[in-house]
Amino acid sequence: MTEHVDRSEPEAPAPSAHAAVTPADAADAARLVAFGLQPKLQPARDQEYAELLRRHREDPAFARLADAVAAGLGLIVLEVSPRAGMAVTAAEDSVFAVRMGDYARRTSADGGDRFLHGLAHLAVAAMAFPRPEDLADDGYIGRVSVNGVDAFVRQACRRLEERAEEQGENTDPASDAPGLEAAWRIWARRSATGATKDARRLAGSTTGIVGKAVAFLTDSGFLQRTGDDHGGTYRTTARYQLQVRDLAGSAALAELLELGVVPVTDGSPTLLPAEDTDDLDLVADAGLPFHS
Repeated sequence: MTEHVDRSEPEAPAPSAHAAVTPADAADAARLVAFGLQPKLQPARDQEYAELLRRHREDPAFARLADAVAAGLGLIVLEVSPRAGMAVTAAEDSVFAVRMGDYARRTSADGGDRFLHGLAHLAVAAMAFPRPEDLADDGYIGRVSVNGVDAFVRQACRRLEERAEEQGENTDPASDAPGLEAAWRIWARRSATGATKDARRLAGSTTGIVGKAVAFLTDSGFLQRTGDDHGGTYRTTARYQLQVRDLAGSAALAELLELGVVPVTDGSPTLLPAEDTDDLDLVADAGLPFHS
């Protein structure tokens, strides 16, 4: 009797659902997140950064690992691409979250002015990307200037005052009232530039507040300074566009845009500022685009 010999190829073992993660993989993933936390670093100028971005794009397992590292640090990944790098934003409970108190210390802002600093940031975002299609277009570059942002906020203040008068509302806001209705008179009463012997703008003036906001955004890799005209001119970066997309659902930004006074310009001050009036303080930490 002839013994039957099975000459078929032995079955290959089923591939593991998840390849083993090596310490080198974990180190590379953490390295990519570390690159993402350096907002001014451009992938095109760093070969290692560009290579890790390529790996994230082409290796799903590595992408999941890097995203998990980011999540473990309390970071939300907005986009991973050659144009923006690994763009992340901090969740509220993250050690990397920027809080208004931290911002105030970094800008030497007076506690009573914190609401105005938050409004300045909202206004920069609204002027940089005034239309939904601007936010949706990856190639769109917004341009703002310090004087232009201040002029825009003052125009918005007048629109809010007109709306309050039409509705018969009290135009002197309560100190604990959130939202733009509580901010318009405070900004309008603040001096635009202040007065010093050498003609420098005062830190507590509205252009001083805007200047601090754009300086902070520039240091954070969200804006790039392009000139000194109109108090300083700036252009947006891909990272800032992603951040504003993340902010776009906020009630305060939506309310500001709905006023219909946001111009699409080159950043120059096309709106006339209101007359300077007396100062007025407002409760700190009210309605800011920062974690409280």
